[in-house]
Amino acid sequence: MAEPAVLSQERGRRDVSLSGLTEAEAKEFHTIFMTSFIGFVAVALVAHILVWMWRPWLPGPRGYGTSMIDGAGSAFAALQQLFT
Repeated sequence: MAEPAVLSQERGRRDVSLSGLTEAEAKEFHTIFMTSFIGFVAVALVAHILVWMWRPWLPGPRGYGTSMIDGAGSAFAALQQLFT
């Protein structure tokens, strides 16, 4: 059996890697992949920081101060006062 590089040259194509991409195509794919990955990590990092500010997942010594329902109840009471 002939090697892949030899087969690709026999077919009149440029030398390609095992993935079937040329070096230029592989570099372009790598650039797009890394840009997308860094963007995804940045969005995930911002989301985690915002969630931590809202509700830390490691509570303090007294536990969580309030629950979500307490916050919703106080917001509802404030809205009731505005409209009455």
